[in-house]
Amino acid sequence: MTRTAAVLVSAVLAVAIALGATASPAHSTSRTTWCDQNADKLPTHSLAAALICPASRTVPARHESKSSALNRQIAFAINQFRRAHGLKPLKVSVQLNASSRQHSKEMGADGYFDHDSADGTVWWKRIQHYYPMKGYTYWSAGENLLFASPDIGADEAMKQWIASPEHLANLKNPKWRNLGVSAVHVADAGGVYGGETVTIITTDFGARH
Repeated sequence: MTRTAAVLVSAVLAVAIALGATASPAHSTSRTTWCDQNADKLPTHSLAAALICPASRTVPARHESKSSALNRQIAFAINQFRRAHGLKPLKVSVQLNASSRQHSKEMGADGYFDHDSADGTVWWKRIQHYYPMKGYTYWSAGENLLFASPDIGADEAMKQWIASPEHLANLKNPKWRNLGVSAVHVADAGGVYGGETVTIITTDFGARH
């Protein structure tokens, strides 16, 4: 079934960091024991599993594949657009790539479409986990999401984002320095995708200094 319009959402956060120290509370139950008993109860691909139980293996989503070529094409299209508007191109970040990949995979696996993670983790904390603010006095992040039929390409994705004021603002934000992109193709996607085959795209933007 072909979609006549893509679905998309955007978000942005800027944080001026006050330097300081925090202490972690003590836990009476060991992390290893808790993970052995509970890791399989966490949502598939959840950020909680990655943060709390890094050694655990969540069950992969069925019929899911990434598109490295589309990732490169979208990154190129974003930088081409920025250059055309007198803005600096963005450097692709391995860290932001990891953040966007984790989120695209989770949305496909758990059948939802939103910035925040399935386990309730706020979207910018997920980005912060992969693209940390430690050692910097300024940290900022933004995100554009989109899902559409599997034949969507970089040009159409850009067209959809440019047509939305919020997404366009992220594309044209002069503060951004880094970029991460992840397009994931999911067949028979459940939840909000209604069993259709879709492409889910997460684009993360970042700046820190």
